[in-house]
Amino acid sequence: MFLAANFDISITSWALAFAAAVVIGLSKAGIKGIAIVNVTLMALAFDAKASTGIVVPLLVVGDIFAVIYYNRHANWWYIVRFLPWILVGIIIGAFIGNDLNETLFKIAMAIIILVSVVMMYWWDRRKSKRVPIHWAFAGFVGTVAGITTMIGNLGGAFSNIYFLAMRVHKNEFIGTAAWLFLIINVLKLPLHIFVWETVTLDTLLFDLKLVPGIFIGVFLGVRLVKMIKEDFYRKMILVLTALGALMILIK
Repeated sequence: MFLAANFDISITSWALAFAAAVVIGLSKAGIKGIAIVNVTLMALAFDAKASTGIVVPLLVVGDIFAVIYYNRHANWWYIVRFLPWILVGIIIGAFIGNDLNETLFKIAMAIIILVSVVMMYWWDRRKSKRVPIHWAFAGFVGTVAGITTMIGNLGGAFSNIYFLAMRVHKNEFIGTAAWLFLIINVLKLPLHIFVWETVTLDTLLFDLKLVPGIFIGVFLGVRLVKMIKEDFYRKMILVLTALGALMILIK
């Protein structure tokens, strides 16, 4: 387990961790899809499992800023429909995380994300106004999102697919996701503290030093979101999500 107070951290690891904090800020400000990059950066800086415990408190800080700024745009209907399935996935992920073959999981997850992105691109090209209303769609995507958010903080890719399928508009997308992931990440903290023991006083002190990176990312992200048009926003999410899947696959 990584202990910030007891071990020296290389300049490279510091740079990767700080860059990950900036990416978290960008993501929470509304640049969805880029969040998957911070997971990769942290995993490159530290051991994969240890990095998940470092990331979660930073995500909570970013979520708080996102909720404060985009709260008025939240649609609780989507949260109520999607959240229970994510919680089921989180519980499953907490149990299987210790014994999971990380290599096989990375490959399977990357393939699922890429296939889903292709499906959503095809969906957008059809210009169909239909949305998947059957509970099974929210159930499957939500459960997978819960498992991946617990094991690798990668639930964002699958939640993006859900919101895109629902054809949620940009600001509503950001505001709803802000509340959804604040709830999710707060609920994950006890599991990381007491079950996996990946969140400790040492990791929290290290996270505190990375918070300025989140501030920078939020500051830049809020301004970038205002400049991005609706159609481009949807395409950008698909591209960034696909790139994130490839990064997981080749990491």
